[in-house]
Amino acid sequence: MKSSVFKSWEFMLAAVLVVELIVLGLINPAFLNIENLLFSTSDFVHVIIAAVGLTLVIMTGGMDISGVSVMGLASIVLGLAFVAGVPIGACVVLALAVGLGAGAFNGTVIAKTDVNPLVITLAMLFLYAGVASGLPTLLDMMGFAVAGAGGFEAYQYEGISGLPKSFTWIGTGAVGWVPVPLIITVVIAAGATYLMHRTRFGRFLKLIGVSAEVARFTGVPVTRTLVTVYALNGFAAAVAGLVLTAYFTSARSDLGAEALLNIITAVVLGGSSIYGGQGSVLGTFLAGLVLGFLRQGLLALGISSDVVPVIVGALLIGSVALKIGMGVLGTRRANRRAYETERAAVGGNG
Repeated sequence: MKSSVFKSWEFMLAAVLVVELIVLGLINPAFLNIENLLFSTSDFVHVIIAAVGLTLVIMTGGMDISGVSVMGLASIVLGLAFVAGVPIGACVVLALAVGLGAGAFNGTVIAKTDVNPLVITLAMLFLYAGVASGLPTLLDMMGFAVAGAGGFEAYQYEGISGLPKSFTWIGTGAVGWVPVPLIITVVIAAGATYLMHRTRFGRFLKLIGVSAEVARFTGVPVTRTLVTVYALNGFAAAVAGLVLTAYFTSARSDLGAEALLNIITAVVLGGSSIYGGQGSVLGTFLAGLVLGFLRQGLLALGISSDVVPVIVGALLIGSVALKIGMGVLGTRRANRRAYETERAAVGGNG
């Protein structure tokens, strides 16, 4: 049992994370300060939250790249509702409902058609981004009122600030040394882990990822499961958008737009198979930390922000190559053991 743990992909990621922090700490001692280390996660936990939702989707063999647009849509919906006089609690519920609805719509279209999920969610990526940027003008055209001159359109290209501290606390507050965004991330990751490993829903995700047709013939409600998992992914993206909004204390339609590469990298680096049937929320969580601290370390070393995505992309390619290599090696070892077992059996019979 212990041997299998030490050979697991998650253990490898944890070891990489420790080595990374030690190296960065030797270069910059601030990385070895636990309090600074914890609070620095607020810069990138939105990536982990969205990646956790995507991990569940990829378990089914699907894909959803529209989450980054859902982040901005949830953010601007919250901001516009707030300036219209809606209580902040209701604004949060409305924004989360929008994310849930957007994800459910994605899942419905994917479940009801034979179109590749990547193509569908690519279209939704542009659709939700367009709705987010055009929503202020649309509300003005529909006659909705807002306090102040200029109507909703005044907020189309400028961030909506002035959000109450009761909301921004979820992005800037802390419980002791632990920042609230990190607590939210851990809770979401724990919930997703429970769904994946302790419920029938999690087993359905794996079965669909292995073969949707076989899963359907064995009684798995494929359509309902797909709609649900994409809805959960939309919800996670909305949570990420609200955490980011609270962290920057400003609601914008383009929040999170640059996070797509990091989200996909965290999922793949975390051990999930893009072919479905295999995924690890813990792996995604650890990979998100590895990527987040790596990005911060590179920027602290003075490396240009334009170069960082190149390094992240190279890391993604390297991780995929390593996973393939480990898979080939594992297959060879299994074949070798089977050969030795068969040889011993033949020898014993002789």
